[in-house]
Amino acid sequence: MPITPLHLGLGASCKGIGNQHFSFLIFSGVQMLMDIEPLLGIIFDWNTLHLYSHNLIGALLIGLFAIPIGKAMSEFCLYHLFKQIHWQITWRVATFSALTGSFSHIVLDGLMHADMYPFYPFSQTQFLLNLIPYSYIFYGCLFGFILGGILFLLHER
Repeated sequence: MPITPLHLGLGASCKGIGNQHFSFLIFSGVQMLMDIEPLLGIIFDWNTLHLYSHNLIGALLIGLFAIPIGKAMSEFCLYHLFKQIHWQITWRVATFSALTGSFSHIVLDGLMHADMYPFYPFSQTQFLLNLIPYSYIFYGCLFGFILGGILFLLHER
């Protein structure tokens, strides 16, 4: 399933720990950008779903692309939708959040997808696959989401 919410557990944990030093909105946006390729692959019935965007070079390019767009869109949402007038995302926070989102996506998907090659185009080795059982990843991300939410709420109090 493309655009899986599984990755958001890590983002919620980072937000809960980092609070204003991490943007969950930018992290979430990067997760969606990363999964455009698999979504198109499902629509157009491609043999490989995780090739160009799901490697270190693709993750870096998507992360860099997402920094200015994510910063602007997140600040717009924080101001207009959530009425957070005092909250501005610094370039440092935007960069850290976007790159954390793109590179963590590579690691998590590498543990689950056989057609994902982290070092493509230099190597088509998939060394992360089945390194950790899927249930550990799933429940770890679920626990991270819950823990991150609790920590975020504690920060907001």
